[in-house]
Amino acid sequence: MDTRMAEKATCIASSSGSGPLLSRVLIVDDHPFFLFGLTAILEQEKLVDEVASVASVSDAVEDLRRHPETSLVLLDLTLQGEAGLSLFAGLESMGVPVPVVVISSREDETSVRAAKSAGAIGFLPKSADRQSLLRMLRQVSSGQLFYPSLQMPAHTPEGLTPRQLEVLVLLAEGLPNKRICQVLNLTEHTVKTHLKAIFAHLDAHNRTECVAQARALGLI
Repeated sequence: MDTRMAEKATCIASSSGSGPLLSRVLIVDDHPFFLFGLTAILEQEKLVDEVASVASVSDAVEDLRRHPETSLVLLDLTLQGEAGLSLFAGLESMGVPVPVVVISSREDETSVRAAKSAGAIGFLPKSADRQSLLRMLRQVSSGQLFYPSLQMPAHTPEGLTPRQLEVLVLLAEGLPNKRICQVLNLTEHTVKTHLKAIFAHLDAHNRTECVAQARALGLI
């Protein structure tokens, strides 16, 4: 998914000529002060024609349904208790490969790898400075991935769906099935079905072995 998204970002950037790098950016974040600061930088640098913002995944899906021409989404990982990565399932169901860069206060490698596995074309910590933000925008708009702090594994298996990756990330965080159901708004039967598929894909026999194998492969 990240390859298609990077290609779309390149297409949009190249069509903009000498103007702003991106025509429209959607920020998905529920922190007003961060939203204000990020929007101000994007507008001051004149790298974006239009900046929009929403505070939840459902609002993001609705916004992207109305604006499939959006150039880039800047996504927080945690939004009022919901998993930001669940946005990728919505994009998958809509069939709209909008490029997504995760911008999060969580800077651990597990979070970075989870974003990469879900399909994000980049990851920028909220502690990053203005120049890092601008470098990220220029890099992703030219079709490149932006993971400066991540050492990518030599091999990552294919086959897990975006939803299964979300379940895997929450499993790695130690959440029980019922809590995973609440976070992702899924039935317990659906979560068990996803776990069964994940275990089979990773050739694991229990939760501990599954998480260990996923970390060894760089999935989380």
